[in-house]
Parts: sequence; structure tokens; C-alpha cells
Amino acid sequence: MNLTRRNFLQAGGATALLASVGCDKIPSALKSLLPPTSASADGPFRPPTSDEIDPVSHILNRVSFGARPGDYERVRALHADADQAAALFLERQLEPEKIDDAFAAYSVRRLETLVEPLGELFEYKEKVLLDELIRATLLRAINSERQLYEVMVHFWSDHFNIDPSKGDAKWLKVADDRDVIRKHALGKFSDLLSASAFSPAMLWYLDGRVNRRSKDSDKPNENYGRELLELHTLGVHGGYSQKDVMEAARCLTGWTVRATEQSRFDIGKVEFNPRQHDKGRKTLLGHEFPAWPDGLSADEQQQRGSDEVLTVLKLTAEHPATAQHIATKLCRRFIADEPPATAVAAVTQAFRKTDGDIRSALRALFSTPEFREARGGKFKRPFHFIVSALRATGAETDAGQPVVDFLLRMGHAPFHYPTPDGYPEEASPWMGSLLWRWNFAVALAEGRVGGTKIKADMLLKAFGSDAGLMAHLLGRKPTATETSAYHESGAGLALMLAAPSFQRC
Repeated sequence: MNLTRRNFLQAGGATALLASVGCDKIPSALKSLLPPTSASADGPFRPPTSDEIDPVSHILNRVSFGARPGDYERVRALHADADQAAALFLERQLEPEKIDDAFAAYSVRRLETLVEPLGELFEYKEKVLLDELIRATLLRAINSERQLYEVMVHFWSDHFNIDPSKGDAKWLKVADDRDVIRKHALGKFSDLLSASAFSPAMLWYLDGRVNRRSKDSDKPNENYGRELLELHTLGVHGGYSQKDVMEAARCLTGWTVRATEQSRFDIGKVEFNPRQHDKGRKTLLGHEFPAWPDGLSADEQQQRGSDEVLTVLKLTAEHPATAQHIATKLCRRFIADEPPATAVAAVTQAFRKTDGDIRSALRALFSTPEFREARGGKFKRPFHFIVSALRATGAETDAGQPVVDFLLRMGHAPFHYPTPDGYPEEASPWMGSLLWRWNFAVALAEGRVGGTKIKADMLLKAFGSDAGLMAHLLGRKPTATETSAYHESGAGLALMLAAPSFQRC
């Protein structure tokens, strides 16, 4: 075949989700041993019928990792009015605890490290932990009904980025993902910030565990104090000074975590050592911390150390610049790379009014006209692209190394970013991944992604026609040019997955 821009793909492939094997007559004790029913790819399904991306396609593209076969029809059925149907879907997604997610839970059931207590994680090889964490991240994004929750897990994983290749973070990141990011992804920002500050993995990654002042000549390690202000809360333009960075670091001295190199007992336990704390007077963001008086008991010193940290976290979490910083990042993720000022203002206001309630901030964001109107304009990051392709084709996948290898080549494998700022959200850093995106589209359609299967013939049958399949993949009716290219390519499915419109959400 002549591999040109219009005709460089070959057909093939296969797709469908796991079929249900249950039966109402099976005893409940046995049902727990069977895989729960996932979304079926059998159809028939009604695809989008408008020439432009409608409100339902928009939310499926933007607040989830993409529509699976049948998702559009299921959401559209929530209300006769498309805007109201989209609003109902969003509200349900904002209450993930009420959504049955048995299939996603089943898909990660064999990844035993995900539920191990922190201390038990050190019994595993580091590669096993990282591999299972990456696979779980992919499987949940692909299979979860709680799509907005999974999207927010990715958002906060970047915001509080930890590279698990550093020291004991190799073992501790699994617990951080479970007990910090996933636990608080749709809760209060202050709770999330506090959980991150006391996370053993974060204490390792940003050197909080070696931030000590045992004698007057010791200087505090400012790594975490700087990132707390610059990345996690106020933002680089948040109005703090270098003195604030150092004062934050001084307030945080003495906190450590038991390491494998030091102890065989309680590895990973976070502790406060008053002997390594700077007890002098400090001033952070205009707030004064008085010097510690002499003669404090051990319990009083422990309490003072905790109080200083909690005050630092309160000052930074409630600072007006933090609301602005988080709102800007949320609007960048869900609206545009250049966030509109009016939307940022609305989200900032909701964030401050509700003391950093993440769900309230998102409700405000999704209510803005800027969000409703920003359709099809966001360039998918590689993780989003690959997961959306797997979801759109109803793929059955183990999310194993062949899928991860594509993410590695595109530079977007989970838990591989080395610096604290996390993977970039904007489109420009990802434009170099286009060739590997096309390669993935071809490989997926031709059934050459190991551990992953699609059934293209069943997918086409489910949507009734080539036009219906294209509308499902694009979230709207295809244009005449897209239709012509689809048929002329001889590999329509791969071409649509590689198309510019599928690259965007």
C-alpha cells in the first residue's frame, strides 16, 4: 500500500469489552468469583447525529477519558434536552462514591500490591511495585465508570508529582497514590495538601526527611518549602519571597521518615524529632511563629512541632493566591491551554467560598459558558489519547508492557516524570508524539498491541454503518473529507484514530 498522508494505514484489528458471564440464578456466593458485567459493545448503538460536537459528546470527551461504545446513548437518555443530560451526567460523576465501579475493581484485583499496608510494600521488588501501579492506573482509566474521579487523580498526581525512582519512594509511592491522591482527589484541598505534606514518599522525594537543624550552623533544606509555595499552593507568581521559602523550610525542620538504611522496624513511619527542629522565631507570609520557650516537655515539643506544620499548611492552603493558582490549573485542564480569565475568576471564587472544596470548584467550572463552548479544542496528552482509543474501540486489554511501551515512547508513562512540576498540560510539549500516535492507531487496528484485542467487525455492526462508527469516534457526524479519506484509506478505523479530530477533545 502507498503510505501517504491520506492513505498510510492498513485495516485489521478486532474489538469488544468483556462479555458478562453471570446469571441471575447463580448463587451470590459464586457470583463474587465471576467478572462483573462491563459496558457491552454488542449494540446496536445510536451515535451522535449532529454536525458539530454536542453537549453530551463534549463532556464525554473533556471530563472523561473518552466515550466507549454506547456511552453517548446512555448519557443522552438521561434527559430529552442534551444540555440537561450532560448536566445530570456531570452531577453523577461528581459523586463517584455512589457509582458502582465493580468492573474496574475486578480488573485490578490481581495487582496485590495496591492494597498492601505501607510496611508490607518493602517486601516487594521495586519493579513489581512500579509495574503494578502503572497497570492499575491504565486499567482504572480504561474501565472505570467514575471517569471524572480518575481524571482528577491524574490531575493531582501531576500537581503533587513524585518520581518513585528516588530512594525509598520506590516502595512508598504505591501508598501515596492510594492514601493521598486517590483518597482526596475530590475532597477538600486542605486535606489533600496535608496528606501530601506528611506523605512518606513526598518526604523522600523533596528531601523533607533531611530538613534538619541540629546546631546553629545547620541550614534548612528548602526543597519542599519551595515547592510547597511555588507548585503546590500559591504558585510561582503568588507573591511570596525567598525569605518565605526559607521560613517555611525552618518551620518544617525535624520531620523525617524511617528509611530502609536506618531500621528494619516501622520502615516508612513519619516522625518528628524536636532536637532537629529550628525553635527560633519565624515569620511566614506575615504570620509570626514565636520562639519556643525553654523547659518544654517531650509531649509539648511534639505538639508544638505539629502545630507549626499545620499552621504553615493552613496559611498556604487558604491564601488567596492558592485559590487563583488551583483555579487556573483546573481551567487549563478542562477548558483551554490559555485559561479564560472570567472562568478562572468564577472557579477561584467557588474555591475560596467553600474553603477549597474541590467538587464545588469543579461545579463552578462546568457551569461557565467558557467550558460549555470550548468543544474539540484541547489536544489530548498521550495517556489520554491511548486510553481514549482503547475505550472508543471497546478494547479488551491487560494494560501490559506493550501499551506502556507506547506511552514511554511518547514520553507520558505514569510515574516517570523526574521533576516536581509534573507532566505539562499544554499541547506544545506533546506535538513530537504524533508519529508514535499514528503507530499506535495502526497497531491497535491491526491487532498488534500485545495483550490487547479489538473486534472491528463487531464494532462496525454495533453502530450500523461506517458513518455511525465514524460519528462515534469523532463525537459528531464526519465531514465529506473525513468520509472520503476513511473509505479510500482501506483502513478506516486506524485512520479515524489517527485523525486530527480524534487527537483532540
